[in-house]
Amino acid sequence: MAIDYRKFFVITETDRKLPLILETVGYESQQLYYKREDGYPCFHWLQTIEGAGEIILDNQSIKLGENQGMLLAAGVPHEYKVLSPKWSTWYLTFDGALAASIVYALEFPLSTQISWGIDTPLASIHEYFYEKYRYSYDFTGMNGSLEVYQFLTLLKNHGNVNKSASLSQSHERLLPLLFQLEINFGSPDVGLTWMSNELGISPQHLNTLFRKAFGLSPYQYLLQLRLQKSKELLITGHNLTVKQIAETTGFLDASHFISTFRKSVGVTPDVFRHQYPINEIEKG
Repeated sequence: MAIDYRKFFVITETDRKLPLILETVGYESQQLYYKREDGYPCFHWLQTIEGAGEIILDNQSIKLGENQGMLLAAGVPHEYKVLSPKWSTWYLTFDGALAASIVYALEFPLSTQISWGIDTPLASIHEYFYEKYRYSYDFTGMNGSLEVYQFLTLLKNHGNVNKSASLSQSHERLLPLLFQLEINFGSPDVGLTWMSNELGISPQHLNTLFRKAFGLSPYQYLLQLRLQKSKELLITGHNLTVKQIAETTGFLDASHFISTFRKSVGVTPDVFRHQYPINEIEKG
């Protein structure tokens, strides 16, 4: 079990050019009342390990129970309020040349309660960092940048807001359908209704899961899958015509396939195919 620790890292001018910079990381077995009228100078993550507490912002108060946390942007005034006899917390602060862009690209909600399951890596992340802190002091430079990105990836995969499914949960729920799509992608019967029936859920729920997991609608995912399969056949199936590949991969006809392929890839299927000459072994 982790004990209290707090680590500040030396940040050089060279480090400031990195996309992400790990500034501090720490664990407190008993979080106390704290008030920052001017906020923290960089991105600040705080999560509850045990007990419960509250982060008070200008216009709201948000409770953080076990396996819940919050990401605050730089300069957001806030204070902590202890709600239980013991409130243990883990925190990580970071900055970097692209920190704001990465947080935005990953669509992290700021100043919002984020939750995760007890069986996810986030539930024991304070112990992970404690072990690294005990045996290594090399959190600076690129190593620190990678640690921040790995943490953000975990948060993206396992965190959820307002009890919605996390990215990993959405992907896991879709796995049976994804396996079936790998087999049936070329069938003209495959569409929104077919996919919904495969999972036994409504089209609306299916759309929500796909957008959560991939940022695409079910149809957009299917289209990308068919294009991927067509690329494989264009490269390896030299005896197949463009028309045959269109039929095999589920497109309406050759003209629809060619126009869709050119719009997505930037070249026609024939031009794409000629970029990959037939291997001499295949010729023989």
